[in-house]
Amino acid sequence: MDEDNNLEEESDNIIILNDENGDEVKFEFLDLIELDGEEYVVLLPADEAENDEETGEVVILKVEDTDSEEEESYVSVDDEEVLNKVFDMFKEKFKDEFNFVDEE
Repeated sequence: MDEDNNLEEESDNIIILNDENGDEVKFEFLDLIELDGEEYVVLLPADEAENDEETGEVVILKVEDTDSEEEESYVSVDDEEVLNKVFDMFKEKFKDEFNFVDEE
C-alpha cells in the first residue's frame, strides 16, 4: 500500500480503505499510537480477524490530515525502525489481550 488510503467508513471498529488499485479493503481498527508527535493506526485485515486472530498480521499506517476536517488519510510507513517502535508500543499496551508471536 504505497499510495494514500482514504478513510471512507467507520462502524463497529471496521474501517474501509481504498488500496492503490482503488479496491475496497476492510480492516478492524485495533489502536491509535502516538510516536514523536505523529499518529499511527494499527489495523488488522478484516478477513484475517474473522478467520483466525492468532495468525493475523497487523498493518500500521501513518495518519495524515486532509483539507476536510471529517476525513483523514492513511499512508504506508517505509521506515522499519518507526514500524518496530509503533508495534512494540502496541504489543506492550495489549500484552494481556493478544497472544503475540515473535518471528525471530
